[in-house]
Amino acid sequence: MRQRFAALSGVRRLAIMVGIAAVIAVIIGYSLWTREPPYRILFTNIPDAEGGAIVQALQQANTPYKLEAGGTISVPADQVYDLRLRLAAQGLPKSGNVGFELMDNQKFGISQFAEQVNYQRAVEGELARSIQTIAAVDSARVHLAMPKQTVFLRDQQKPTASVMLTLRPGRVLDDAQVAGIVHLVSSSVPALPVKNVTVVDQDGNLLSRAPELNASNLDARQLLYVQQIEKNYVDRVQAILEPIVGKGNARAEVTAQLDFAEVEQTSETFRPNNASEAAIRSRQTLSTQGRNTEQNPAGVPGALSNQPPGAAAAPITAPVASGIAAATSGSANSHNESTTNYEVDKTVQHVKQPVGTVKRLSAAVVVNYKPGFDKTGKATYLPYTPEEITQLNNLVREAIGYNQQRGDSVNLVNAAFADSLPLEVRPLQEKALDYVKQNYAELIKLALIGLVVLYLLFFVVRPLMKDLARPRDVPGTYDLDLGDTEADDDGAMVGGEEEIQRSAAFADLLQQSKEIAKNDPRMVATILREWMSNEEENANPNKLG
Repeated sequence: MRQRFAALSGVRRLAIMVGIAAVIAVIIGYSLWTREPPYRILFTNIPDAEGGAIVQALQQANTPYKLEAGGTISVPADQVYDLRLRLAAQGLPKSGNVGFELMDNQKFGISQFAEQVNYQRAVEGELARSIQTIAAVDSARVHLAMPKQTVFLRDQQKPTASVMLTLRPGRVLDDAQVAGIVHLVSSSVPALPVKNVTVVDQDGNLLSRAPELNASNLDARQLLYVQQIEKNYVDRVQAILEPIVGKGNARAEVTAQLDFAEVEQTSETFRPNNASEAAIRSRQTLSTQGRNTEQNPAGVPGALSNQPPGAAAAPITAPVASGIAAATSGSANSHNESTTNYEVDKTVQHVKQPVGTVKRLSAAVVVNYKPGFDKTGKATYLPYTPEEITQLNNLVREAIGYNQQRGDSVNLVNAAFADSLPLEVRPLQEKALDYVKQNYAELIKLALIGLVVLYLLFFVVRPLMKDLARPRDVPGTYDLDLGDTEADDDGAMVGGEEEIQRSAAFADLLQQSKEIAKNDPRMVATILREWMSNEEENANPNKLG
């Protein structure tokens, strides 16, 4: 085996050694992997008291375990879920939040105070469980202070709540999430106002603080909204200018004045009725007619005229009354009354002004000079023409929604930036040298990687491919008898087909011998030593073994 191994080529020996090492590594790794079962985390962040009770329960069950930093207990992976169920049946760990399942095992004859305390504990536990579902919250504790109800309205007090949060490492809560926790607790407890809920993190930072007002009576949310509006306008301006002037050649700042006043207005308007357009609501008409047959008193006022009339005496001949006299014997009267009611023309208008409307915009834009060539042909920066400045100014106005009636203002200035590099037309060699100086570390890494790849291709892969592609000959002895050859007048070999075939075979064997000598010189040296030690082979030089 030693001789056969020594007769192999260097590439084959290297491949065999690498294969043996890989097999040994696999055997060792498999033995280490199968010797000890993998462990998984059973509980984490367990207090010492709870951890002691859990370890005692594991020891009684003869279960292997590992204790790690941070209150972490690990057990074999195939027993994790089974152990969790067993420990939960024993009430471990006890540090978890207790919910409304606390009310399931109420004792008979429990006092009203104890029942109220259990109910409060259940509400606190359910709230803590709900808060812990937030991704950034690791654990939570909720404390409720519920005053005793009284029938006197003057003595009633509102409940309060305190929330203690333990956040996950590297996680924070934004204002919207804190407001969600506050409203969640406030909506779960009757008569609990939002302002009575306090949220604190594990570092003692007050998260549910009231909005801080600045000199302009704007809270933090309003200031953040103003900054977002201004940033939006700045992005619009730069997005419309950079494709024209180039990236980094335009700077913009926008100041927005917003109105956060909440205005509600209700108005009633009355206008005079027009006779042609007036709407009749109701109309009432009253008409009376009659005749008065009573004779009114007449004559000279005095005593004689006020005496009663005398006895009536029927005349012998009654006078004939004419139609005119009969008509004038009594008076006719009539009365007409008409009432018309018109609708009142009234307009009721209720207007609520939107909050956060833009009152005024001020935009300041600076555009860098454009690269170009002066009269001498030297590369330099040139200012924009007045026509180009006007076009850029119009683009900025359209981008921000310029409104002259609102008092908006736009100021666009064309100036050279202080950090602008001088324009120099440098040759390609200087640019290449600068690139090499700036990125020499990356270039060295790429060169080393390229050398390793080339070495593997030419000195590992290529010899292996040649060795695999070369035909394998059965070792033996070949007798070459070239026979007699004659040369014609042109210097060509003269002979039969057998001589030609022998010559071709000899050439093939000679080429194979050269390749063997080139690829494996040790093997050739061993063969030569055997030839020199064998007298029989030395006596026959035309035989190759």
